[in-house]
Amino acid sequence: MKRVPRRGLLSTLIGIVLLALMLFPVYWVVNASLQPNGNTLRGGWFPLPPDFSGYVVALRAQGRALLTSIIVSLGSVVLSLGLAAPAAHALARFSLRGTDLMLLGVLITKMVPGIVVANALYSAYTDLGLLNSHLGLILADSTAGTPLAIVILYSFMRTIPEEIIDAARVDGAGPLRVFRSVVLPVSVNALITAAVFTFLFAWSDFLFALTLTTTQTVQPITLGVYQYLGAHTDQWNAAMATAVLASAPAALLLVVAQRHIAAGATEGAMR
Repeated sequence: MKRVPRRGLLSTLIGIVLLALMLFPVYWVVNASLQPNGNTLRGGWFPLPPDFSGYVVALRAQGRALLTSIIVSLGSVVLSLGLAAPAAHALARFSLRGTDLMLLGVLITKMVPGIVVANALYSAYTDLGLLNSHLGLILADSTAGTPLAIVILYSFMRTIPEEIIDAARVDGAGPLRVFRSVVLPVSVNALITAAVFTFLFAWSDFLFALTLTTTQTVQPITLGVYQYLGAHTDQWNAAMATAVLASAPAALLLVVAQRHIAAGATEGAMR
């Protein structure tokens, strides 16, 4: 049996301590959400027996907001990837003049403060009737998701071996067929990576939700949590349950997609 080096053991212990400190707020939110109402501050380290009444109240109050966030986030992913994938493929594969300048322009859009975009969109949405609508929030969130998706997909697509593209062309595939049947399958890890980042941005968006919604008809969960915490501080178990429900989809998505994010875009294509 090989002995574990003391330096490695010490590093592991330090890592465990730091991880425990970072995850402690998450544990305490989950613990508080399972405590009976009025027992949050006096509750023990483990909610025994667990009380799910806070989740019942949270789902009743924020169920529509959760559904709105799911619709807006998935819609933003579809729209952003639908625009970013062809754009990244064109920039990566075709000999276009000013490619570097176009990529610089894409990066510059990420430097514009969100409040500037939100104010401009508010005036436009008022004229177009897109306030308090799912479509309006999808378009707004896509303004930040699309540039990031273009950069991610471009970085992956430019590394696709030219031999794969040439083989498809020899078989008679046109540009559209090459893009649909070769480039997209090869870039599946890049697509998932871009989709995850776009989803997380749309899911956690607060600025556009606050600016472009004036009623509770179409209200994302971020805005719902903000208003709920301000109005229900006497029901901390329900408030903490709302926070858990708002965080669970994003955490689950990261767990499911982590191996795709870490994988290379061309590794599977060359096997």
